[in-house]
Amino acid sequence: METFTHQKVSEYYGKVLKTKNDLKTSACCTLDKLPVYVREPLKLIEDEIQTKFYGCGSPFPLVLDGMKVLDLGCGTGRDCFVLSYFVGEKGEVVGVDMTKEQLEVAHRYTSIQMEKFGYKKPNVKFFHGYIENLQEIELPDNYFDIVISNCVVNLSPDKPSVLKEVFRVLKEGGEFFFSDVYADRRLPQWAREDQVLLGECLGGALYWKDFERLAKNTGFNDPRVFACSKIDLHDQETIDKIGFAHFNSITYRLFKLKNLEDACEDFGQVATYKGTIKESKHQFMLDNHHLFEEGKPMLVCSNTASMLEDTRLNKHFDIEGDLSTHYGLFEGCGESPIESDSDKPAGGCC
Repeated sequence: METFTHQKVSEYYGKVLKTKNDLKTSACCTLDKLPVYVREPLKLIEDEIQTKFYGCGSPFPLVLDGMKVLDLGCGTGRDCFVLSYFVGEKGEVVGVDMTKEQLEVAHRYTSIQMEKFGYKKPNVKFFHGYIENLQEIELPDNYFDIVISNCVVNLSPDKPSVLKEVFRVLKEGGEFFFSDVYADRRLPQWAREDQVLLGECLGGALYWKDFERLAKNTGFNDPRVFACSKIDLHDQETIDKIGFAHFNSITYRLFKLKNLEDACEDFGQVATYKGTIKESKHQFMLDNHHLFEEGKPMLVCSNTASMLEDTRLNKHFDIEGDLSTHYGLFEGCGESPIESDSDKPAGGCC
């Protein structure tokens, strides 16, 4: 299913770029942006894997032990190998990429990385394929606990198909936790066809609001922003071309949950973090609006309650309350046309 866009992107990553130092933007994540718990396994990753890896964020969610994880656009396998470390020998990691030069590096180092982790057999495997059609490599429905991606979805010429495939392969309660580049506006067609802008993850960047609409239309209601950082343009030629737009690397959490609403609805539910995640004992960050302190009850909307209770996170939280009584919309979540005399402060969710 290779398209002209696929060809241009694959050539850029397989032949034009030799290492991440050849990039013209700050799209590649740096060590100081990574969570502390990721730095230790990253020290075990071979240098060639890291220098030829191109990413824009840190898509490493917590609670990975024993999980089945899929990495879209895995490149040289850096993130796959880090995930391999966290899921353990009983877990499974699958990487998919369309650039053979990148996959060659991943395949070459697989046995070396497994030996470094002390695993008796590999828990990671790599496939050559296209993220728009995972059925071609026979990835099954409702199989993965988590799908990640690091600055790759923007490279796809068919982003709706990517999200549909992610939704298909995720289990109910599964999560798409991924980083990508987004623009503050819709970009002109010429920018989406420029090989350098495409390869630098700028030309294919979606307007962030259009992405959220696409996510909701696919079935991922209530997309949550986990992290956001500005991307700087270093190269004057790139600035001259696309400097009128502003770009950010955003890490999103999209949960495959049936009953998520399109707003923060208040049912009086309360969530308390148990402090049982070893990499983040004292607090747990669900997204950039929800930081749970160990042992401190927090009033949450029904969507947040479901994200904590109906997913792999459930054993780490106590959720009180149900959906029997509705108290309206959390103040601060959207604008209600109904006037209220209440002066009560906003709830914990928004």
